[in-house]
This record gives sequence, C-alpha cells and structure tokens, in this order.
Amino acid sequence: MARTIMIVDDSPSMRMLLRLALSDLGYDVVEAEDGVDALERIEDAGPDLLITDINMPRLDGFGLIDEVRTRSEHRGLPILVLTTESSDEKKERAQTAGATGWIVKPFDPDKLAAAVRRVMY
Repeated sequence: MARTIMIVDDSPSMRMLLRLALSDLGYDVVEAEDGVDALERIEDAGPDLLITDINMPRLDGFGLIDEVRTRSEHRGLPILVLTTESSDEKKERAQTAGATGWIVKPFDPDKLAAAVRRVMY
C-alpha cells in the first residue's frame, strides 16, 4: 500500500510540482491550500508525512505545525517545511514548533526524495 503525503501550499503551481514529484516516487498525495484546509482534511487523509509552506493565508505553516502537534494522533507525524525562507531564525522557530526538517524552494526533486526518505523510514 502506498504511503500518503499531505502537501500544504497556497500556490497551485507549487502543489502541482510537488504532486508530480511525489507521485513519481510512488506516494499518494493529498493537497491542501493552507493550514485551515489541511486541518479540515488531515483526519480523513491520515498522512504518513506532512509537507507545508510557511507563508500562507488564514493559517500559516507555524500555526499548522503547532496545531498538528497538539493532536495526540499526529504527535509523531514527520513534518517537512518547504519554503523560500532560509533564515536561521525561521528554521529555529519551525523546529521549536515541531518540524522534522526543512527544504528550500525551489526544490530539487532528488533532494526532496532524499528528505522524504530520511524522515519517513
């Protein structure tokens, strides 16, 4: 059975690029357009990994990570942050919130695949 990855990004083109890259690797992909949308879908999706952008409307990536980590059934869910932000302060804030790893946009498909394997297995 394929493992499921939830991608959360307000950019439709970024979601498409991620979906293509991850589908090619054999993963099932569930998309959400921001943190609120992700929280509404996460129970039904039952993802094995969450990949989220930071800068999004309604609920940003930091808020999403905080909320996911308060839910006991998702406490151990690996979370990768995929963002154009690369400051140490933002990385530290994401790690403090509970992020597992960090990927900078634009992403390299091989680096994405390596990061996914590293946190999922």
